[in-house]
Amino acid sequence: MSSTITPPLTGKPLIYGEVLFDIFPGDKKVLGGAPFNVAWHLQGFGLAPLFISRIGEDAEGDSVVDAMRQWGMDDGGLQHDALHPTGGVEISMQGTDHQFDIRSQQAYDYIEFEPVQHAIHGEALSLIYQGSLIVRDPASRGTLQRLIAATHLPVFVDINLREPWWDTGTVEDVLQAARWAKLNDEELNTVVAVSAKTDDALERAAREALSRFQLDAIIVTRGAEGALIVTAQETATGRPPPVNDLVDTVGAGDAFCAVTLLGLHKGWTASETLSRALAFASAVCEQRGATSLNRELYERTMAAWG
Repeated sequence: MSSTITPPLTGKPLIYGEVLFDIFPGDKKVLGGAPFNVAWHLQGFGLAPLFISRIGEDAEGDSVVDAMRQWGMDDGGLQHDALHPTGGVEISMQGTDHQFDIRSQQAYDYIEFEPVQHAIHGEALSLIYQGSLIVRDPASRGTLQRLIAATHLPVFVDINLREPWWDTGTVEDVLQAARWAKLNDEELNTVVAVSAKTDDALERAAREALSRFQLDAIIVTRGAEGALIVTAQETATGRPPPVNDLVDTVGAGDAFCAVTLLGLHKGWTASETLSRALAFASAVCEQRGATSLNRELYERTMAAWG
């Protein structure tokens, strides 16, 4: 019988990391960034996250604030930077694959600790979510380390290995500081230096990482092949439901991650968390882009959970 990953968490999640614009050919800009997408979904599910990031004093930064306010999100954790621009990622197509050119020295690389202290004052917080991109620069990495030390909150890390913005030592450091970790199968193979392809081999690799980094749970996504959640007590595996009307897969992993975080707050079992996260990720594949102002999507999803 599947067990809960953790007793239900209380308080609001603190989501720490980048908000940026994906810039497509023709200068079409789409608001995103994995932490921002996760925070957006959690707001849709009623968890009212505190999003900590930094934006430029530019039109793109104004658009971030406008979008958050329209969705009812708390923008008190946003810092404003007069020297660095709001984040941007140049996206190009190579055949059917997306290629990413993540700009350097963006506002989110320079998150300062004192404004974070002010933003969290008086807040009842449950955990800290971080991606791995946010630790590429010493400034935001140092602020995050001070935040974790000051609050003693458990950390959920979402590993996204984007060249050239990672190195083995930094990835291992963030995993050592985490209680829970999510990564895809290729990233798992990179972290534990194996070449696991089958379900059994991936589970063994996940258990190696679970032990090495002293994690409570490790979540491994496999695209269309589904995902698995591995804890000391069990392994839950699942396949996603079919996508009836595929629009794009942008943000599916962030949707999966958001529901996983929701499950930690609700005290769901590993099996419940996995099936619900996979279903929501499939639903997001039926819309354009990672986020949507469609509240009915969240209401319909929660109604299906009973």
